[in-house]
Amino acid sequence: MAHLSHKEYEEALEPLLRELSDAARWIQETRQRLVVLFEGRDTAGKGGSIHMFASTLNPRQCHVVALPAPSERERDQWYFQRYVEHFPARGEISLFDRSWYNRAGVEAVMGFCNSEQVTSFLKTVPDFEQQLVDDGIYLFKYWLCCDQEKQEERFADRLNNPLRRWKLSPVDTKARSLYDAYTEARERMLAATDSPHAPWTLVDFNDQRLGRLTLLRDLLDRLPDTKLPEENIPWPKLGHEPIEERYGVMKPIPSYRWKDRAD
Repeated sequence: MAHLSHKEYEEALEPLLRELSDAARWIQETRQRLVVLFEGRDTAGKGGSIHMFASTLNPRQCHVVALPAPSERERDQWYFQRYVEHFPARGEISLFDRSWYNRAGVEAVMGFCNSEQVTSFLKTVPDFEQQLVDDGIYLFKYWLCCDQEKQEERFADRLNNPLRRWKLSPVDTKARSLYDAYTEARERMLAATDSPHAPWTLVDFNDQRLGRLTLLRDLLDRLPDTKLPEENIPWPKLGHEPIEERYGVMKPIPSYRWKDRAD
């Protein structure tokens, strides 16, 4: 399948973002709560997918959760505790860039926890998520898939692109040799935690643009009808000529001379 061009992607994305905006308004006005988990291999496209949501929605409503490695104190807490504090209040959305499933993925594969902890986690998760759903939270769990050939291309881009190099870490070097181990960990996780009340959805992200469209369409289709009547906002005429900005104490700095730079 040919990859989507940027123009094709933008044309397909625009109506979906309008629907997403409607859904966010529905969540806010009906006081719903939405939690979306973005899981997958490094370079799969989690960050770009989350940006697609966050750049459209009100940051007061939509919160991105990307937690660092746990602190010493957090390692002594109930495992789910540091994630629960980032759950949405009514009318809000929380997008998790990786989540409690770290325990079944990177922590298990990289040896950051032992096998007993992984087994206990996998046994506990379905009940934990049942409580979230029973409390009225919409919980969507996405795993973003990509082949190792595509992953290598993206790692190389990060290595050679100064604007993306910050995404690389020593952990990535080791993870490259553990592609199959991550597959095995994922399959074990899916078998234990895919449930009727909190199912997993796998999305092909070898083409990231197509993957983002597929994920967004799926999420919107799984929400109830979110279309609400347009709010009537009175907007009278200004009543005078528009006023130009005035400066007294300070003035703006000189504008960027982009044309000179381009030449």
